[in-house]
Amino acid sequence: MATKPFALIGALALLATTASADEKPRASTAPGVGPRRDARKCAEQVAQTFLIRSHWFRGTSPEDKAQGAKLHEEAIRYRTEKYGYFHGFGKREWNTKTPRDFATETTFFGLPLTLHAKVAPALRCVERALEESGAAARYKPRLLNGLRTKNTFHGGEVSNHVYGIALDIDADQNPCCGCAGKLREHPQCKKPVASVFQKAKIPKEWVDTFERYGFHWLGRDVLEDTMHFEFLGDPDKVFAE
Repeated sequence: MATKPFALIGALALLATTASADEKPRASTAPGVGPRRDARKCAEQVAQTFLIRSHWFRGTSPEDKAQGAKLHEEAIRYRTEKYGYFHGFGKREWNTKTPRDFATETTFFGLPLTLHAKVAPALRCVERALEESGAAARYKPRLLNGLRTKNTFHGGEVSNHVYGIALDIDADQNPCCGCAGKLREHPQCKKPVASVFQKAKIPKEWVDTFERYGFHWLGRDVLEDTMHFEFLGDPDKVFAE
């Protein structure tokens, strides 16, 4: 099925940040994707530019809009081929399996989390780096949200949560100030600050560590979704060769 019409940035906002509770993702039984420690050396990498949401909205000219729409379509195809087909976005022929078919139960600092099996190892790299740097002692996650079975975006966009490649950390403490409805009414969104980092409880050193291993922090986006991290690196390059 073809993707939905691509809307302007003003029409794009999150519907909600909580996971759908009506359908439990299936856990993968693939070897080597569980929560246990991986002895392989983690490879640092950056998020791939064409997958970063802000690059789809480069300007208001017809040329800018066309280029943004093209990147958006490329991002949908890439995610479908890598992580599975989600109904309404891309084509089933690109991948006959769904992200739920690759779901795996993992943990992050002892908290349970469902992610795509290809991305869970990257999160373990982040956890290991935070422990080794001492940053783990300066922030303790309490609530995580990973793979979802329903899309929470408007305007023809699809959330990275449905692919199992995104996680939210402590939504009550790390707000989404550019999101729709009550989400933007969080007290931390109303404070005058010099930096978006001052709206979130999660430390900058945590954000920097996530981004060293292919994750993108959506706090940098116009949405200012400070709870949200999404893996936009190459899942085939998580470990050093």
